Amino acid sequence: MARKYSKKASEEVEKAVRKQKEGTLKSGKTGKKVTSHKQAVAIGLSEARKKGAKAPKKKTSKKSE
Repeated sequence: MARKYSKKASEEVEKAVRKQKEGTLKSGKTGKKVTSHKQAVAIGLSEARKKGAKAPKKKTSKKSE
């Protein structure tokens, strides 16, 4: 079975979660401190995508009509 996320992506997520636990992880434009574990993971994946690591695309919600 193929790996869903690359090792580089996993490292980026680990860095973000570690920063969040230390209390030094800031969110995008506002620069507010991140307190949520889920948000830390999302930031890590986003940074990994920017660096070109293998990570699935963001899931977008589909509106039902």
